[in-house]
Amino acid sequence: MQAIRVFSITGMIIFLIYASFPATIQAAIFKVLVVMSYEQRNPWCMEIKRGIDSALANNCEITYFYMDTKINLGGGKQKAKEAYSLFKKLQPDGVITADDNAQSMFVVPYLKDKIKMPVMFCGVNAEAEEYGYPASNVSGILERGHIRESVALLKQLSPSTKTIAFITKNSPSGEALLRQVEKESGAYLLNVTTLTLVRTVKGLVTVSEELKEQCDVIYMDSTAGIVDEKGNPLDTKEIIRILENAFSKPIIAGNEYHVEQGALCAVVKTGDEQGRTAAEMLLKAMQGTPVSEIPITVNCRGKRVINVTVMERFGIRPKPIVLLGAKLVRTKE
Repeated sequence: MQAIRVFSITGMIIFLIYASFPATIQAAIFKVLVVMSYEQRNPWCMEIKRGIDSALANNCEITYFYMDTKINLGGGKQKAKEAYSLFKKLQPDGVITADDNAQSMFVVPYLKDKIKMPVMFCGVNAEAEEYGYPASNVSGILERGHIRESVALLKQLSPSTKTIAFITKNSPSGEALLRQVEKESGAYLLNVTTLTLVRTVKGLVTVSEELKEQCDVIYMDSTAGIVDEKGNPLDTKEIIRILENAFSKPIIAGNEYHVEQGALCAVVKTGDEQGRTAAEMLLKAMQGTPVSEIPITVNCRGKRVINVTVMERFGIRPKPIVLLGAKLVRTKE
């Protein structure tokens, strides 16, 4: 009985000590503001959020703000003002900003070299220097598509394929993608016929029908937000359907959700990698590492994804070894 009483008293003393010094014993809680360039239901934003949450959810209070610039680019500057008002209200310990529009409209005008809190970007297609990065308080991870690897995968699936064209939306992300193609296309296993930026469904259909006579396959990426005849922005699933009808040949792309929506294949970059890397970099900065000691990096992981539904439709029968290790999916209706 005496032993039990002593144990209880000791336990109470330990509890009181722990409760008296929570800051030294418990993990610090940081407030983080995340500003996304696009809308909340955008698949890319959802991937990035998943990556951020996986790294920060246990020790950070995270507030998300969406600028909606895929569906309303013209409203981006007003959204950036709203994001800055939210920043001033929250006074976060750190900020994560995703994709190019958040850099040009939010970070550069309001945060870069103007605040002490660290800012980490992700999903940036342009060269970092375009935004004056790295800055005294800004670093992050660049986004580069695995285009060369996706073309090589296509060639393995369909060795007779010889030519490819690239279509993307006329936007900062689309322009950056085409600059990447121009820079590295000499290493592709297919001949590049055209690089096209489009704004409207009408332009998309016209170009796709013309390309039927000029190439064997289209690579599409960064196309969300192309508008129909009423000015309504379309999502990638709708755009893939339009391409399928107008082009009548295989389409490849840059993201897993593209393949699930009807593209033949991709070696995908992931928003999870972008979000998690930026979050880990931010956590390091909030814990005391100077931003100058956290260098800008670039995504390096790729995942092979192949759509079996599309293979069957076009009669593509690759060697079994080509499918080894790839994620096989069917088109989601």
